Amino acid sequence: MSHNHSHETGNYNRAFAIGIALNVIFVAVEAGYGVAADSMALIADAGHNLSDVMSLLLAWGASLLASKQPTQNRTFGFRRATILASLTSAILLLVALGGIVWETLGRLSNPQPVEGMTIIVVAGIGVIINTATALLFISGQKHDLNIRGAYLHMAADAGVSLGVVVAGVAIMITGWLWLDPAISLVIVVVILVGTWNLLQDSINLSIDAVPQGIDMSAIKDYLTKITKISEIHDLHVWALSTTETALTVHLVTDKDLIDNKFLQEVQQHLHDNFGIEHATIQVEKEDTENGCMLKRPECR
Repeated sequence: MSHNHSHETGNYNRAFAIGIALNVIFVAVEAGYGVAADSMALIADAGHNLSDVMSLLLAWGASLLASKQPTQNRTFGFRRATILASLTSAILLLVALGGIVWETLGRLSNPQPVEGMTIIVVAGIGVIINTATALLFISGQKHDLNIRGAYLHMAADAGVSLGVVVAGVAIMITGWLWLDPAISLVIVVVILVGTWNLLQDSINLSIDAVPQGIDMSAIKDYLTKITKISEIHDLHVWALSTTETALTVHLVTDKDLIDNKFLQEVQQHLHDNFGIEHATIQVEKEDTENGCMLKRPECR
């Protein structure tokens, strides 16, 4: 049985390195132009981008920790660090969105003119850099919450920068100062939807809920219909990390012989059909007098 899937985050080392390097350079450039143009908007956005660099470092560190071998004290290794990182990323994104909303409401009540072509050009560069960084993580974000957190941070920055560009051009043409904060609010709502899903999924995984995409009914149906098995109990499924799912179950049989080949076939089926990377199976002989102490109705 292959466990390569559990180490997929390790393949993103190059993406993290490129993304962090690009954004550190952009933060320096944006802050420099912000000071030169006396633009608080650019300086504030540079600070926001710096927080996203920290989020990328957090996600990268978690993926590296997840690849470390288990120890005697940490028998599952540091895989759950990826779940904690995705949860932290979701919280940081919500805080950042709250800051953008606060600034936007202030601008709606007192619209400020966009400060020249410099801001539009620098924001345009931000769109390119943040979009390029987000694209580095676009494939992995579909099945890894830790990667999705990094992706959403970069996509959010690209969206905010694009809003500045669009609003700047539109205001220069129409003179409507309210367009800047209005577009910002639309972008915040779009980003909030993705961030809220990330937060929900991260919280669920952190409290050992069944990961999304795992069909518990289908797993129960498969296990109960195995020829040699009369019943099952103490079935649990949870996330070891943002990419690896674990399962434990007790299988009850009235047969005299259950060999390793049988167990391997069950584990392989769970892996290939349900994405279960780490299956622990306990086989018990059917016995009405000496039943398993973990045989409870809620675990069937």
